[in-house]
Amino acid sequence: MDARLNIYASPVGGTVTKYLNAAGKAVSDSTLPAATQELVKIRASQINGCGFCTDMHTKDAAHAGETSTRLNLVAAWREATVFTEAERAALELTEQGTRIADAAGGVRDEAWANAAEHYDEEQLAALVSLIAVINTYNRLNVIIRQPAGDYQPGMFG
Repeated sequence: MDARLNIYASPVGGTVTKYLNAAGKAVSDSTLPAATQELVKIRASQINGCGFCTDMHTKDAAHAGETSTRLNLVAAWREATVFTEAERAALELTEQGTRIADAAGGVRDEAWANAAEHYDEEQLAALVSLIAVINTYNRLNVIIRQPAGDYQPGMFG
């Protein structure tokens, strides 16, 4: 399977992804815990059916020391006992922020308030930005049918 388009070879696509990467770097450099960042990226990618991003972020998380139990339970986090309350709040915000079209009114006040109990304002800004960035990457990869499975941790820098 080949991608429909090499987004990085296009001048426009290359520029857009450069700016997306810069936004992602701002988030990764934030105080939002790295493990939470990977869980958010994995969950949004699962919801959006982005095999490439799911492959990338599960491998990156495992490479950083995340356990297979937690990685295997991200899709069923509500029933799992292996996530902290802060991580659960981030996952809930991720789901609601990713499924905006599925719920009238978007993200519920309760989900926001729960996240705000666990994260300070800078971390919330990073969390919201991360949800937006990973959803953008998911959509790019799904549209161009970027194949999944060959990613190796660190291959993009």
